[in-house]
Amino acid sequence: MTGLHDAPAPDTTGTVLIDPLAAQHPGRWEDARVVVCHVDRAPVPVRLVAARPPERVTEHFEVHRPGERLLVLHRLRPDELDDDIAGLIAGELSGLVTSAGDFERVFTGVVRSTISDPLTAWSTFYANSLAVLRDPRAPVDPAAPPESSLAGFAPVHERALAELRGRTVLDVGTCFGFLPLRLAQEGFEVIATDHTPGTMGLLGAVAARRGEAVRPVVADARALPAAPRSVDTVTAVHLLEHLPVADTVPVLDEMLRVARRRVVVAVPYEDVPEPVYGHVRTFDHAALHALGERTGHPFTVSDDHGGWLVVDTGEVA
Repeated sequence: MTGLHDAPAPDTTGTVLIDPLAAQHPGRWEDARVVVCHVDRAPVPVRLVAARPPERVTEHFEVHRPGERLLVLHRLRPDELDDDIAGLIAGELSGLVTSAGDFERVFTGVVRSTISDPLTAWSTFYANSLAVLRDPRAPVDPAAPPESSLAGFAPVHERALAELRGRTVLDVGTCFGFLPLRLAQEGFEVIATDHTPGTMGLLGAVAARRGEAVRPVVADARALPAAPRSVDTVTAVHLLEHLPVADTVPVLDEMLRVARRRVVVAVPYEDVPEPVYGHVRTFDHAALHALGERTGHPFTVSDDHGGWLVVDTGEVA
C-alpha cells in the first residue's frame, strides 16, 4: 500500500513531512518540490508550461518541469480517488517521480486537488479504497506483487484477519490505516501506530468522520507505547521491507514484547527493493524462517501473496 507510507524514505530534501490536511488553493496542491493541479478545478498556470513541451503526456497525467519544481496536471474524478493512484504514478510517471518523497507529494497532490475540502477529499479516498479492498473489482493474480493494485492487496487483508487471535490488536507501521479500519468494522479493539504524525492525524480525522473506533498513535516501531503482553495480536503488514536491516530484529522484538498471544508479519517478495514505494530491503521464505527461529517461540512461515511469519507467544485463550 502506498502514499504517506509506512516509513517515508529520505530524498534529497531529507525526511518527508507532509500535512495531508493543510490548507491549499482549490484544485491545486504544492510544496517546494512539486505542484499538482486538477485542470478542471484550478486555473492551469499556462505561463509556466507554455515555454516548452511537456516532459510527458500519459492517460492520466501531463507533466512539466518549468523550473526546479515538477508540475503535474491531471483530470482524475472523485470516484477514481483510491490507493490505485499509487500504481498510476509509479507506472505512468516512472523516471520522473523517482524518490519516495516526491511520490508521496504527487500522491497527496492528486487527492487534495480533486476535492477542495481536505477531509472530504481524504474521506472519499478512504471510502473508495476500503470498498475495493472488501470487494475487489477484478480477479487477483497470485503471482502479482500486492502493491500493484488494491485488488492485489485484498487477499493480504483477508489473510491478516484470519491470523488474528483475541479481540485486541496493535498494528505497527499502519500507513493509511486501511487494515485497522477494517478490523474496527469487524468489532476488534484496534490501536494503529505509525511514526508519521501527519498520517496518524489523518487516520484519526477520517476514523472519527466514519464513526469507527480506531486509536491512532504516533510511535517508533522500535519502542512501542504499550506494556508487555498487553495486546492479543500485534501485526506488521508490509512494514519490514521499509526498514533498514538493522531495525528488523529490534522491531520484531518489540512486537513479541507487547503481544500476549500472537505476532503476525507480512512482507512482499521482491527480487530487488522498489524504491518509489520506499522499500529498502527484500525478503524470501528462508529469511522469514530465520527470523522465526530466532524468536524461540512456535512459528509458521507461509507464502501467500508474499510471505507470512506467524509467531505464537504463549497464551492460547
